[in-house]
Amino acid sequence: MVTDKYRVMLVDDDRSLLRLLSMRLTAAGYEVKAVENGEQALAELPLFHPHLIITDLQMGGMDGMTLFNKVHTRNPSLPVLILTAHGTIPDAVEATSRGVFSYLTKPFDSKILLEQVARALKISGDVPGAGEQDSLSTEWRDEIVTRSPLMESLLTQARLVADSDTSVMIHGQSGTGKELLARAIHNASPRAKGAFVALNCSAIPESLLESELFGHVKGAFTGATRDHPGMFRAANGGTLFLDEIGDMPLGFQVKLLRAIQERTIRPVGSTQSIPVDVRIISATHQDLDLARQENRFREDLFYRLNVVTLELPALMERREDIPMLCSHFLHQFPDAEKKGITGFSPEAMEAMLSATWPGNVRQLYNVVEQAVALSTTPLIPVSLVQRALREESSEIPAFAEARNQFEREYLTQVLQITNGNVTRAARIAKRNRTEFYKLLHKHHLNPSQFKSAHP
Repeated sequence: MVTDKYRVMLVDDDRSLLRLLSMRLTAAGYEVKAVENGEQALAELPLFHPHLIITDLQMGGMDGMTLFNKVHTRNPSLPVLILTAHGTIPDAVEATSRGVFSYLTKPFDSKILLEQVARALKISGDVPGAGEQDSLSTEWRDEIVTRSPLMESLLTQARLVADSDTSVMIHGQSGTGKELLARAIHNASPRAKGAFVALNCSAIPESLLESELFGHVKGAFTGATRDHPGMFRAANGGTLFLDEIGDMPLGFQVKLLRAIQERTIRPVGSTQSIPVDVRIISATHQDLDLARQENRFREDLFYRLNVVTLELPALMERREDIPMLCSHFLHQFPDAEKKGITGFSPEAMEAMLSATWPGNVRQLYNVVEQAVALSTTPLIPVSLVQRALREESSEIPAFAEARNQFEREYLTQVLQITNGNVTRAARIAKRNRTEFYKLLHKHHLNPSQFKSAHP
């Protein structure tokens, strides 16, 4: 959704209060979406993409705290403001200790309401508008192609953490784009004018790791014919990205910890320590917490690097991004333009939407590249996609086997993929239109809202 206003979602089963709140917030310049229950709020969330949620604590069906818990499972940085009656103030106070931004008691003063809203939006980290130079720009994340609510939530967290020098640990499966996210954080940070230097810890032999990171002086060892500054000095004033940090040898981890703590390095063969100013972002696909418990990773280094953890979703968790990513990759290959390739056949796209993607976005890139290389038609056929996948297409699970939460997320994904086209969405879901409409009604989903939705 493209807008130059803050977006506020109101959730309350009192229609008169919803109208009053909507009028006051709209008059104050906010874009408002008012819904009457928590289920409808969850359905609207990926479409409206609010900067703030204001919800009543006690409602029929899903209450305010249940809604808060579900929202923060997906988007822990989205502020939630609780409205509460006088008798439930103790519950509201407890809610703030669990992460709710704040609470207001009914009846409330309009001035206090607007002050609380302004405070909450100030920390949201996702400021609307165009042409400004701070967090309003999206250039920092231009390399990340997505329309997934999961990814948008992650990017909101990344934007928040970028402003500090806090160490960040990015966790995700191989091929999910950990280095792209690290580079985006660097681009959004005050260090953006400095260098972004990346090192894959699993690709460097232990004997060379110290020299690569800390540098060496001429004559430090056989073959050291000149001074080498090392990656810490190359990243001075910028960001050092340590990929696959879980593969770093245990013996070297104490040296890295000392360099981070003391902000100095000592090149191999030198007796002089050199001060460095570097922000560390690390990444891994391993369970470092388990490695720490099994003494395969130093506990002190774990806590030093793991101040903020960002979880990158697998491609299977963001299937709605597959058509966008395919189009993006297609335009990166000169052969596609030379051959006049314009896209993928509907059957080919459905095959990709239903694949398991163990290699994630990297595998998708390779599949598109291979299909382009072998295609002789303007539309890439399903046969080439299946050949590139080298696997049987796995069907998306049937709705009858899914729980309510999965149903809602599934329906949202297929409607986003098809831009609200119910016929195509029903075909992807392998359901007839009548049954599909019943499912949409059950989850308060309106197909027309997906035709112009751009989260």
